Amino acid sequence: MTHAEREAATASALVDAAKAGDQRAFESLVRRYRKRIFALALHICGSSSEADDITQDVFLKAFRALAQFEGRSQFFTWVYRMTVNRSLNARRDRSRRGEDTLDDPRLELAVAVDARSNPSRTAELRQTYARLLRALDSLPADMRTTVILVSLQGLSHGECSVVQDVSEGTIAWRMHEARRRMNEVMAPEKLQRKRELSSELARALTEHGLFVPVMPKGRA
Repeated sequence: MTHAEREAATASALVDAAKAGDQRAFESLVRRYRKRIFALALHICGSSSEADDITQDVFLKAFRALAQFEGRSQFFTWVYRMTVNRSLNARRDRSRRGEDTLDDPRLELAVAVDARSNPSRTAELRQTYARLLRALDSLPADMRTTVILVSLQGLSHGECSVVQDVSEGTIAWRMHEARRRMNEVMAPEKLQRKRELSSELARALTEHGLFVPVMPKGRA
């Protein structure tokens, strides 16, 4: 049995126990998925406070609707779908109200994790990650959500297709098109300022498919 299969079996057993009235089983499900649900909501809506509210609302809704959950999909894809819908609605509502966050919590968290308290690296990462987030946010909502689910949450194309209720072929196309669009924004010549990107950061961006390194002139 693979790790993913063990995870699914454990979650399924917890769901069955929770449906039978074991409140601690549902609390275990919350502990198991809360961080991922919060991260998903944060990446989509861009607000820490809203992401926290969404996370609480999703699990409350899941608890109340647990008796109707038939298990046709995995529990996590069920709550992921609720999270995606709730987060997209929150983002649209904030946009209609003309509200925007002054500081992007996604940027601050990413820099804090990757900079490792190195001031020069912090400045470089902040500039690059800000550009990356702008490129991500410029994608159509469905395509942006696909990128978040696959690249940031680690879902397979099959799992993502269940969450977004589309075919795996659509997921594959969205990822291909998103990489093409983000590659244009994140290309080395567009990232260049007074100095080149560090080789470490350029390599990391390349590994994630965000741009293709430019070959030196004269080389095939």
